Amino acid sequence: MKVSYLWLSQYVDVNGYTAAELAEKLTRSGIEVDIVESRNKGVVNVVVGYVKSREKHPDADKLSVCIVDAGQGEDLQIVCGAKNVAAGQKVPVALVGAKLPDGLVIKRAKLRGVESQGMICSAKELGLNDRLLPKEIQEGILVLPEDTQVGQSILDVLAINDEVLDLDLTPNRSDALSMLGAAYEIAAILGREVKLPDAEAGLSGSSVKAADKIGVSITAKEQCSHYAARLIEGVKIGVSPLWMQNRLMAAGIRPINNIVDITNYVMLEYGQPLHAFDADKLENGRIDVRMALPDEKLVTLDDVERTLEPHMLLITDGTKPVAVAGVMGGANSEVTESTTRILLESAKFDGGSVRKTSRQLGLRSEASLRFEKEVNPEAVIPALNRAASLMAQYAGGQVAEGIVEAATQQFKPVSIAITADRINDYLGTALSVDEVKQIFARLHFSVSEETNGLLTVHVPSRRGDITRAVDLIEEVARLYGYDNIPTTLMSGVTTPGSLTKEQLVRRIARQLLTASGLHEVVTYTFTHPNTISEFSGAFKGTHPVALSMPMSEDRSTLRTSLVPHLLDVVSYNRNRNQDDVAVFEIGKAFLTQQTALTELPEERLLLSAVITGKRHDVHWSGKAGSVDFYDLKGVLENVVGYLGINGVTYAAAQPEGYHPGRTAEIRLDGKVLGYLGQLHPALQQTKDLDDTYVFEIELQPLVEQANRNITYTALPRYPSIGRDMALVVGTSVPVADITAKAKEVAGSLLESIGVFDLYTGERLGADKKSVAFSLVYRTPERTLTDEEVSELHAKVVEAIETAFGAELRK
Repeated sequence: MKVSYLWLSQYVDVNGYTAAELAEKLTRSGIEVDIVESRNKGVVNVVVGYVKSREKHPDADKLSVCIVDAGQGEDLQIVCGAKNVAAGQKVPVALVGAKLPDGLVIKRAKLRGVESQGMICSAKELGLNDRLLPKEIQEGILVLPEDTQVGQSILDVLAINDEVLDLDLTPNRSDALSMLGAAYEIAAILGREVKLPDAEAGLSGSSVKAADKIGVSITAKEQCSHYAARLIEGVKIGVSPLWMQNRLMAAGIRPINNIVDITNYVMLEYGQPLHAFDADKLENGRIDVRMALPDEKLVTLDDVERTLEPHMLLITDGTKPVAVAGVMGGANSEVTESTTRILLESAKFDGGSVRKTSRQLGLRSEASLRFEKEVNPEAVIPALNRAASLMAQYAGGQVAEGIVEAATQQFKPVSIAITADRINDYLGTALSVDEVKQIFARLHFSVSEETNGLLTVHVPSRRGDITRAVDLIEEVARLYGYDNIPTTLMSGVTTPGSLTKEQLVRRIARQLLTASGLHEVVTYTFTHPNTISEFSGAFKGTHPVALSMPMSEDRSTLRTSLVPHLLDVVSYNRNRNQDDVAVFEIGKAFLTQQTALTELPEERLLLSAVITGKRHDVHWSGKAGSVDFYDLKGVLENVVGYLGINGVTYAAAQPEGYHPGRTAEIRLDGKVLGYLGQLHPALQQTKDLDDTYVFEIELQPLVEQANRNITYTALPRYPSIGRDMALVVGTSVPVADITAKAKEVAGSLLESIGVFDLYTGERLGADKKSVAFSLVYRTPERTLTDEEVSELHAKVVEAIETAFGAELRK
């Protein structure tokens, strides 16, 4: 927001403070000022002159000899090369000795033998921004209004002696997106009053009732809470007054004509965007605010045809759209030179709706910027009256009696209860109740005092960012001065910082996986739909979530698994001769069962890892074997064990995307955590990978059951007795089931059981395998005898033979 120092002085007394000093005070109170820029780029001794006559130069076709009255007591003869110079004009004249922004110093000179006593200037030569000027003014000398006083300094006429404060506003301070908002802020800082403009001057006198000629209705009640309109008849489109043009240009807005300039001026003044329609181009003078129809089209003021969508809010005349609400008007209702009747709009649109529409259409305007941040609901009518009053004054219009409006919601003022003690507790200050009330009075917050020092503060509607007591405390701190707040020690109950359980588990998992030789990677959350179809992971049957506005097709869908992008990492490294890759990622996948999304997808935290290549580098002491299923299983078991989680089991499985014979389903307490195994050979071939092993599990169940409480077990006092057994069973019998049966029969006397040999061969048969187990028996209470262990071991063997059709291998 660009704030003109001269314009600001119309609302608040800033005498005694320079623009730089005001900028310093604003910055210290919480609104940062990026820069203070002077509009005078170096103009000295330039005044207003009157061209009394213009003659063609005797020796140059493109030059003119002008006699100019510049208020210096005698007329000046000036040679000018501009095509548009003419007798009877008021123009800027650089006198002899004047300086211009480009460093030019004006001297007496002879041009083709004719003496020139000055220079008639263009806007560009005065340092004005060309971008903010009409083309015809850019190319010739600057012609001033007829009522401009001869001899007056051009610095005053064009307000070049002004300085502009460029405010860098945070999103919550939308109130300062207006001159009045900035004035309230400056007045509060300086402790001075705000002088509001007379918004209703010149509105009376017309016998025409607006309600007889125009009508307003709101169909989209949630997106538009208030719409008000006034009718101005008999307007004459022309040039706006120079003072208004100066203020618009200081704010970075190009003057166009009196009607458009007035709507922009009032928008800058009140922070309330307005729009002027040619009332004769509206069907029966009717306005209806509704949502767009599917594929409805509108040619906007920039002559671009826009295809609209049902979530976009429109202004219509009951038949056709005439504007995209809060964004841009339509060419079919544009104010032109032939316009004589104006329907003037002032409304409160939903900020979220305007923001979404503006971004999707690629239209960002000063109006949409303000609507997006929510405008002051109580400024709708004052801004409307102010603009109508200016149109009556500067466009010759007759303002019809009354305002035609529709409202769907009533604004509820915000009142907040607070005490001086609470403010002092937060800030470490010792402010009295009267001092607090004085600060609120400077902010124009009314206060009603109740018993026991409780203050009820009534927040004006322009300050939509004030909703809680802490917001009021911040206002007190700002106005009291951050530099004045003493340094004090904190008091009261404090909570020491710590990691949440999920953060702790993630950190432990990351450390253990890294220590196991894996590298952590972070991949894209967005992916290509084909990537999901190639590898659905552990969540087959879920539907991918498509983005409504993707950056590209490759990033158009939310991922349902981390593995596909990990495989991309592996491929990337292999393409650069890095064949031994071990990576992992902790991240979220997004799952839904809906084909058409009506609610947010489920977010699941996953832990995924991929390994491929050699187990370790080549060394003379041994062969460098390739990684296999058990390498990755060991990495996972290390993590689970360190977290103190028991009950994780593995069972053969054949999920899509995995090798059908080298994959295990990972379960915890009977629930599937995920899968661990080799990639399917077909997928490996597609990705041009060697044998690659992956696991992907949900991390949240591990978080819930993680137990880092350390328990200690005393060293055994009594000896153990070991027994081995080799059993021949069917190849389909899981070893885990055999060990479970042994533990069931032996009970607490079986300290451990493990597999130390596995054999398959022709001697056993095609469907048989020999598994050798090592069993350790022990009890912490006494020394076991050989006889009771032999008896118990025999029962274990017998139970396994009965349950699985096993034979003890001799």
